[in-house]
Amino acid sequence: MIVALALLLQAAAAGGVIDQGTLVIRADTQEVGRETFRVLERRVGDSTSGWLLQASARWTGTGRVFEPVIEIGRDSMLQALALKVSGGPAQLQISGLPSRNRFTLRSVSPGVERARELPGDRALLVVDDSMFTLWLLAAWRARATPESLTIVFPRSALRARVQVQDLGTEPTTLNRDQATLRHVLITGGAPGHVHLWLDHDGKLMKVEIPERKLTAERLPS
Repeated sequence: MIVALALLLQAAAAGGVIDQGTLVIRADTQEVGRETFRVLERRVGDSTSGWLLQASARWTGTGRVFEPVIEIGRDSMLQALALKVSGGPAQLQISGLPSRNRFTLRSVSPGVERARELPGDRALLVVDDSMFTLWLLAAWRARATPESLTIVFPRSALRARVQVQDLGTEPTTLNRDQATLRHVLITGGAPGHVHLWLDHDGKLMKVEIPERKLTAERLPS
């Protein structure tokens, strides 16, 4: 099992909750939103059955709310996606299911329903440019040597190939304090460089996207 996931699973799960927290989203130094998240056992009491990742990202400037639920199998591969987007002109619901060499997206909004099939593979991740927690799943795949992954943006149905690499422990800052965290770097594709920072237990502490001048930092418990 890959290091970040193995470390995270060493923590005792209370009521099936492996980890939970809140990220403060900042553009430069200004707070523009918050994202809460939970990592859960797929079946309570059985950490080998797979996991659920739930999140809710709220952007204060637009009022939009993004609520994904991702189901992950025991092999750490994507099993299913459900995404609800509200607070905009129209509510949007998206589901995603992988199959052999395909990833099927279905989107439903008032009066409109669409389905699209995208080329897929086993190393497929779902991400969104308005959410940060979803990048945690890339950290679960990171190794000391670069690994190639396919990322899919479900709202636009775009896909890209990226490289993910575990750079080891490095100094950084967390909520303006000095910190030493594990650094995972993602390069390539539309997001540009994505920097993930995890603590020694494999918990997501910070996400940085320099090209967009965005940072999401975990609040202290």
